[in-house]
Amino acid sequence: MQVVVRDNNVDQALKVLKKKMQREGIFRELKLRKNFEKPSEKRAREKAEAVSRARKMERKRLEREGF
Repeated sequence: MQVVVRDNNVDQALKVLKKKMQREGIFRELKLRKNFEKPSEKRAREKAEAVSRARKMERKRLEREGF
């Protein structure tokens, strides 16, 4: 991943790099890989995330339809 530093503005380049890494999901990946996760725990976490996403989508759909 590359970021162009313009006019020696390192702070701006770091901000852009952090945003790119966030979009790519690198921080989330690092957090998940920090400790070993048992396969059963991984399945449970993924299932819970799927349920959460489904609920969120349903809330947004109902909000759009005006219920």
